[in-house]
Amino acid sequence: MPLDSDFDELELLIRAKYALIVLDTVEVERAEQGLAMCASRLNLLYFTWSRSRGLRRGVLASDPVMNNSEEPARALAAAVEEGAGLFHFRGLGEHLDDAAVVSHVLDVVQQFGTRRGALVLTGHNIRLPDALRPHATVIRLAGATYDDHRQLLEKLIREYSAKMPVRVELSREDRVRFINNLMGLTLTESEKIITRLIVEDGALDAKDIERVNAAKRQIVEQDGLLEFYPHTSGLDQVAGLGGLKAWLQRRRAVVTDPRRAEEFGLGFPKGVLLLGVPGCGKSLCAKSVAHEWGLPLLKLDPSNLYDKYVGESEHNFKRAMLTAERLAPIVLWIDELEKAFASASADADGGVSHRIFGTFLSWLQDRRGDVFVVATSNDVAKLPPEFIRKGRFDEIFFVDLPGDAARAEILRIHLRKRKQDPEKLDLADLVAATKGFSGAEIEESIVSAMYAAFAKGTTVDTDALLAEISATRPLSKTMPERLDALRRWASHRTVGAE
Repeated sequence: MPLDSDFDELELLIRAKYALIVLDTVEVERAEQGLAMCASRLNLLYFTWSRSRGLRRGVLASDPVMNNSEEPARALAAAVEEGAGLFHFRGLGEHLDDAAVVSHVLDVVQQFGTRRGALVLTGHNIRLPDALRPHATVIRLAGATYDDHRQLLEKLIREYSAKMPVRVELSREDRVRFINNLMGLTLTESEKIITRLIVEDGALDAKDIERVNAAKRQIVEQDGLLEFYPHTSGLDQVAGLGGLKAWLQRRRAVVTDPRRAEEFGLGFPKGVLLLGVPGCGKSLCAKSVAHEWGLPLLKLDPSNLYDKYVGESEHNFKRAMLTAERLAPIVLWIDELEKAFASASADADGGVSHRIFGTFLSWLQDRRGDVFVVATSNDVAKLPPEFIRKGRFDEIFFVDLPGDAARAEILRIHLRKRKQDPEKLDLADLVAATKGFSGAEIEESIVSAMYAAFAKGTTVDTDALLAEISATRPLSKTMPERLDALRRWASHRTVGAE
């Protein structure tokens, strides 16, 4: 049963004679329980309608159904004849392109000018026709809370422990992460997942946290606007960037124990904007943060948003952000931000980028869910200045070319990753030779040397690596003016990531 506070606003609107209310939610069953509760408290008759069942009084399968009320127009006409009451129409949004249905909705709305009650439409992202917008009030039903999921988990453990042996091998931190990862799912979805995990092997342990993420992955893939991105390594696989790592580590406790953080007065962190030289680990940081914090990583590819039909691109963006909020807590990665919003200051695309840009700025400021945004950019000159203003992100970091110690660590990481022993090589010579190289350029030099050695049937040694390094022209030599300009811009506008 939903908490009374979830429906306080809706009850107030009904008392204030708001006749048409749109309840935006994916949890229609939960909404139905709450609406029935509101009707009871307001002493109103409660009616429910769906396309398959027709219009009935009450919520039980045994409640009487009005004859020939499966068609929405007929059901709405029956509502007018019935008079006072709280009428819940489930799935009516799919029929609002029918002028006759819209006309009947207006008839129902008009009757509540003199009678008690309201017409409530439930569904997700209902698009109202122009004729209904002046009469409608939209409420987004908040999803299940942390406590709701915690109570559900404890209830299911108790129930199944009474039937079979159940081992709960979750540390306090694991339990918090497990419940955090259930957030964004409906209670029905959570119940199915928890039940399956318990029944499958009679245990709940840390490995099951990833199983919850897999369920979220299915939701993302069905929508098609965000990409569920796998992350397999933590910040220990990111060389250097000590300042950024320390900043992220200080916020890890807030993410892993949000309840204690909330009691302390801290909210979920907003995110970071990583500016800097291409190939220096900005994207790797986004993936590593999600792994380090034990959160799902979603990637927003702006190309998925744009549609040839007028208004659809903006609609797609709103859907993507709603999905991100629903699945929170998550890390949302937006790579090469300038490619998404470079034309926001012009009308080269008919103003679409400008409108999406405005919506994105508003969302960054006012988002509801615990979404940590990691945005990266290689060319700050193309970013609209509004992005740089403090408050959009918690911090703006500048990622420069790696120093000597960071290059040594990059060499070790990539050599070990490819089954090469860095101790057998002269790292001091390699570090000196790669001065001015980005991490990506160092990695490519190692890969090229390995291909050459494999073709010759030899091993990878220091001379082979030095030969590949000397044949590489790094960005610092091909575009030094651009990098110097970037450093000058960042010197008094950003925080160094090292």
